[in-house]
Amino acid sequence: MAPQSKKNSKSSSVKKKPVAKKPIAKRSVTKKTSTKKPSSKKRSRKKGKNTSTLKRDVLTVLGLFLLISLVSFAYFLGQGETSKSHPAKTKKVISHTSKAAKKTVPEKVDKKPVKQKVKEKTEITSLVSRQKAKLIIIIDDVHTRAQLSAIKALPIKITPSIFPPYKLSPNSQRLAQGLKHYMIHLPMESGNKQFNTQYKTLKTSFSNKKIENRIKELRILFPKAKYINNHTGSVFTSDYSSMHFAYKVMKENGFTFIDSRTVNSTKVREIAYSYGDVYVARDIFIDNEHRIPYIHKQLKKAVDIAKRKGYAIAIGHPHMSTMQALSSAGDIFKDVELIYIDELYK
Repeated sequence: MAPQSKKNSKSSSVKKKPVAKKPIAKRSVTKKTSTKKPSSKKRSRKKGKNTSTLKRDVLTVLGLFLLISLVSFAYFLGQGETSKSHPAKTKKVISHTSKAAKKTVPEKVDKKPVKQKVKEKTEITSLVSRQKAKLIIIIDDVHTRAQLSAIKALPIKITPSIFPPYKLSPNSQRLAQGLKHYMIHLPMESGNKQFNTQYKTLKTSFSNKKIENRIKELRILFPKAKYINNHTGSVFTSDYSSMHFAYKVMKENGFTFIDSRTVNSTKVREIAYSYGDVYVARDIFIDNEHRIPYIHKQLKKAVDIAKRKGYAIAIGHPHMSTMQALSSAGDIFKDVELIYIDELYK
């Protein structure tokens, strides 16, 4: 029995030794790996992180630079294409026009903008580049057959502007029958009340419907008329809302408005520009004084304006002195070509 106990004790002692030693060895190995390996991984991670961040920053800067370059290139390319496809938005006045006449951009932004039309209904021709400057003389207030006969008797081209029917001349529209070149001289509201008594003078107090009906009536009275200019009208032409609506209806009925420019505050210029139209207006009155020497002096000024800007519009009235001055103008017109108003337009 003793030998068996010794064997048992030996075997038990043999088994205990590795059990006691092995855990110690494992713990020491575990500690060594836990202290050495994490530090190297941490450094490599930091290094990799810094490298990737730097690469990302460089790529971001390069990307932004490329994007800015592409946008700039596209912008300048677009500008070039726009200038080629739209060389001129509005039709220009005759070639020797002044800086003021050549402006085709509104002087200021309209309070009530209107849609710009692609094509202008009226267009001033480029007639002057190798020819004489043009002078248009309009005689306003025509309402009798005798006045019209005096104008026709003149040896020069004169455009009569005829009053619509009113008390003193209820059938004045008949004067236009058979005429190729003429205008309608439309009474518009003035600051002087005595000028507002003429039949159906357009007033700022009129409703849009009333203004529209009046202009449509003119189309019936003068079926072949193309041009209208204002008689007086300092108040009406200075009122943007009223003048804008009247201008719109005139265009719709086939009329072109020529501004008599009876006041400097007229809104016709900016209204015309808002439609993409050329602004055409009087340059000078020739007979504010009913004296032949004075009228001749004004005619010389009109010629100078025409030579400077390519064309000029002078307005007079059917006074005896005006007819005499025009018939005796002599060499005043030698440097210009006298034309009718509709010969200024295509």
